[in-house]
Amino acid sequence: MTHHPDSTRLNKAISDSGYCSRRQADKLIEQGVVTVNGTVATLGDRAMPEDEIRVEGKLIKENDTLVYIALNKPVGITCTTDQRVEGNVVDFINHKERIFHVGRLDKPSEGLLLMTNDGDIVNKILRAGNKHEKEYIVKVDRPITADFIQKMGNGIPLHELETTTKRCEVTQLSRFVFKIILVQGLNRQIRRMCEYLGYDVVELKRVRIMNIELGELPTGKWRSLTQMELNELKNAVSESDNTPAMLKPQRTEGKRRRGRSS
Repeated sequence: MTHHPDSTRLNKAISDSGYCSRRQADKLIEQGVVTVNGTVATLGDRAMPEDEIRVEGKLIKENDTLVYIALNKPVGITCTTDQRVEGNVVDFINHKERIFHVGRLDKPSEGLLLMTNDGDIVNKILRAGNKHEKEYIVKVDRPITADFIQKMGNGIPLHELETTTKRCEVTQLSRFVFKIILVQGLNRQIRRMCEYLGYDVVELKRVRIMNIELGELPTGKWRSLTQMELNELKNAVSESDNTPAMLKPQRTEGKRRRGRSS
C-alpha cells in the first residue's frame, strides 16, 4: 500500500506534538478517543499536516517547545501520566509543558527518570533491541555471595515472562549492595531476578540511563539536560530502530513482555 508522501502515522503525529509517547498514543487510539477530522481513528491510520486531530476532544497542536528533564524520582511516586492516579509523576513534577516519562520505575523504586515531550526520542530509547544501558544500585535483604553475582550476570530464567534475562554486568559493592547494568526493560526485572535466587530487594535506585547520570541531584528534584548530554543522547539513538512494534515480525520463541525494569 502506498501513502501520500506528506502523510504520517497518526500515533507519530500525536507523539510529535508532545501529547504522549507513541505507545501511549496507540492505546488512546484503541480506546476510541482519537478523532481525525471528526472521524474516530483506528490503529494504523495516517494523517496529513492539515488534518484536525483531537484526543478526548482536545485539539492536538504542533509542538515547538521541546523539554528534556532528569528527575530523581522518590519512592512512592507512580510513573503514569494518568492524573487521576494519586501521586502520579506528572503532578509531582508540575511542569508547565505536557511531558511524559521515558520508561518506568516501580513505585517502591527511586532514582533517575527521564521526562520529555519529544515522542520520537522516547520510542528510540524504549526499543529493547537498541541495547541502551541502564545502571542501578540495589540493596538486598541478606548477604550477597559470589554465586549470586555470577548467576545474576549470566542470566536468570523468568518463567512468568517466558524468557531468560540477557547477560549483564553485576558488581558487588558491599555485603548487601550490588550494582547492575541492564540493556533490557522487562517488567520488575531486577526484583524478579533477585526473587528467583531467594533474595528480596530492600532498596533500588537507578543512577544512570545511557550517558545521563543521576549524580548529586537531590531526591525529588529535577534538572534540564545539558546541551552536551542531549547531543550525546541523540547521537546514541540516531540509528535506533523506531519502527512501531505492531509492524515488526512476531517472535516465534515465545512471548516477550516489556515494562518496568526495576
